[in-house]
Amino acid sequence: MSLRDPDRPWSLVIPVKRLERAKSRLAGAADLPRCELALAVACDTVMAAVAAERVGAVFAVTEDGRAAAALEALGARAVGGEPGTGLNPALEYGAAEAGRANPGWGRCALSADLPALRPGELDGVLALTQEAGHAFLSDTPGVGTTLYAARAGARFAPAFEGGSRLRHLAGGAAELDGSAAPSVRRDVDTPADLREAARLGVGPHTAKLLAGAGW
Repeated sequence: MSLRDPDRPWSLVIPVKRLERAKSRLAGAADLPRCELALAVACDTVMAAVAAERVGAVFAVTEDGRAAAALEALGARAVGGEPGTGLNPALEYGAAEAGRANPGWGRCALSADLPALRPGELDGVLALTQEAGHAFLSDTPGVGTTLYAARAGARFAPAFEGGSRLRHLAGGAAELDGSAAPSVRRDVDTPADLREAARLGVGPHTAKLLAGAGW
């Protein structure tokens, strides 16, 4: 896949925490090694993103060497050296790298916690962004955000974490209709979230881990 294919105009930026710090709220999920689960979920997210037709490049922002190697093997470009001052600065750092690599492409921040992500549903959401300078998709509960996209030339101003839906609205971003894209909205923070994602159908890395734990 060419990074300058004009038919694939989006650069996706996916932030991945150090594995030992990731998925702390999933510590209560029986028989699931937390670091391995965090890596599996990130791998399934990246694998689906790389497969989406509207995505030309995926940039994984991470300081974790193991995660970087695994995600690069799936087709992402690992971006290290981020400022270490929080999620949104990391996304802005990755988006700047994406802009240098692919000038003229839209930039999209995507949660790394989407193990059930389907490429076709991601394509559908990205198609909806064409009418807005910048737009976002709320998570399944309608409180947080799983995707934020800024069209080429528009300011990239992500406002993730916590009650980010309202912050994105206050910042002027258009809210996208995610009714046809449940897999893009189902991020995983708790064991209950993981069970919902499993019902949607998780990717092979997460599925293997869940099967090994008897889920």
